[in-house]
Amino acid sequence: MKIATKICVLTLLSTSLLAQDISLDPVTVTSSIVEKRASETGRNIAVIRGENFQNLPVHSIDDLLRYVPGVEIQARGPMGSQSDIVLRGGTFQQVLVILDGIRLNDPNTGHFNSYIPISPAEIERIEVLKGASSAIYGSDAVGGVIHVISKTFAAKLNNGGDENSPAKTNISAGISAGQYGLINANAGGFYQKGRLAVSGGLLTNNASGVRQRGIKGYFHNNTASLSLNYQLSEAWNLAARSSYDHRDFAAQNFYTVLKSDTASEKVKSSWNQLKLGYKKNKTAFTVDAGYKFVEDTYLFNPHSIANNSKSRLWQGLATLQQEFTPATSLIAGLNYQNRNIASNDRGDHSLHQLAPFVSIVQRFGENFTVTPSVRVDWRQSIGTEAVPQITLSYKKDSWQLRGSAGKTIRDADFTERFNNYNKALVTGGNVGNPDLKAERSFSYEAGADWFLTTNNKSQLKLSATFFQRLQNDLIDYVTTPYAQMPRKDNLSPTGNFGLALNIAEVNTTGIEVDIQSANSLGANQKLLFNAGFTWLDSKNSNQIPSFYVSSHAKFLTNFSAIYQVNNFSFSLNGLYKQRAARETAAIEARISSSYFMINAKAEYAFLNKMLAVYVQADNAFDVQYSDLLGSKMPGRWVMGGIRFNLAK
Repeated sequence: MKIATKICVLTLLSTSLLAQDISLDPVTVTSSIVEKRASETGRNIAVIRGENFQNLPVHSIDDLLRYVPGVEIQARGPMGSQSDIVLRGGTFQQVLVILDGIRLNDPNTGHFNSYIPISPAEIERIEVLKGASSAIYGSDAVGGVIHVISKTFAAKLNNGGDENSPAKTNISAGISAGQYGLINANAGGFYQKGRLAVSGGLLTNNASGVRQRGIKGYFHNNTASLSLNYQLSEAWNLAARSSYDHRDFAAQNFYTVLKSDTASEKVKSSWNQLKLGYKKNKTAFTVDAGYKFVEDTYLFNPHSIANNSKSRLWQGLATLQQEFTPATSLIAGLNYQNRNIASNDRGDHSLHQLAPFVSIVQRFGENFTVTPSVRVDWRQSIGTEAVPQITLSYKKDSWQLRGSAGKTIRDADFTERFNNYNKALVTGGNVGNPDLKAERSFSYEAGADWFLTTNNKSQLKLSATFFQRLQNDLIDYVTTPYAQMPRKDNLSPTGNFGLALNIAEVNTTGIEVDIQSANSLGANQKLLFNAGFTWLDSKNSNQIPSFYVSSHAKFLTNFSAIYQVNNFSFSLNGLYKQRAARETAAIEARISSSYFMINAKAEYAFLNKMLAVYVQADNAFDVQYSDLLGSKMPGRWVMGGIRFNLAK
């Protein structure tokens, strides 16, 4: 534990580096849709400001999430190529990703959930809610929720349309270059005046890549987005978003441990979203509509036929918020989803879903808040299920005591149900199972937060949470011989297969400790720091060897820090992870029982801080590691760049 001790010290030293203006008890919306201080939600919520993207040594949104306390990112490739998001020891499908109130989880596979279709310049903040949230958000919100909130959708517009009101403008751009043919660029802008707010941006990460087994780990990952918000009248506003995302990358051993795997993959997606809002006096009503299209082309090797899958997600969400008294509020809504896929590998399938939900926020006195919620989910060909939950919060002075308990569900995606079902011959790999039942679990947690503020110059927040998740029918891939495969129509008798199965029971117990600190050390000095420590223990009643269930960390600590003095800033982030060791002789790959890695960035600003130059080292200690067996991550990667920022 010497490494963990060093990380804790680093974390404490760097607490005040992560943003310009820090609130350790910010207003959040993820826990109950209603705006509430984090200390009033009864939940453990981490909030990351959008400007951290340019202040920290990160390249993509999944990079930024990787160092958020309690978030485990299992990366297959660098700089946005592909990552699985894990919270509280769940599987990567058990995290729900939301953009401005609308779900993003892909109907095809959870591997695409980290492809969040927004440029970093547009992000106001990211809220990470840890723990069960299915009573509000439905399927997938088992381990927690990642909610990305944009500047335009969060903008407080001028209801009166005062043309003399001051405009707010922010423009940023940057470019960097480095080893292995790296060329990255990031640009965007935000403008707000009177009734209108508009923003847009572009992110592109490109490299010829690090040498892998016979190929190079190249990537070309691009995201472009545009959004606006317009105040139609004193009570009504209309917001819209459109984005395009294209990722082309080497995917060797991303999904298999076969020696013949020299895969490449292209994933292109579009996202369109519309929100109509009404707010007057104590009543608020919103109608959201979203459409997501994803085309995935995966080529296992030059001698194979590429898998081509086109998935679509249509959704609508109507939400009512009504404040009856200062102590009592109601949230009610109706959510519709249609998920469909057309694939030469998985076939053609469609699924409809409809779910009403209701939640009551009840305050007793000045300190105690109770929030019961229930959602009733109807899923075509699966059935109807009630999902209840309750959260408790007691806030007094510098302390918050909180607790939560509730049911969660998750339905299998199209890959888990139908992977390799439409091929003429399957010689090995993962195979879907259309008879999968929905995952069900009961989760509960209890925790406490302590806040300390000293003369408005130093802030400290300490959080500790105990949680347990009791899961039934958990879905995972299990090594299964040909003779035991339920369907053999297109399977080779000599193949090795991973069959998607409902594992009887998996119980996960954990403790998480989070530290946030923001310090003003003088007129021109700031120090910001975040760190998290998570201990996890998962027990499988059947002791069946499975893939994703056993891949989560047993102990995880991750941290970020920024130190600013005058025109100079230094930032770093890193993590230490302990997990089960694994290896495979077929490709001579192994996963170590632990690793520690750190990234560092030094920057100097000039011309009134409008321009800045920087140098950066990813994986500064050149650690050899993999998060998932076969997907080797790059060693030390050095780069430099220049960035521009104008705010007025």
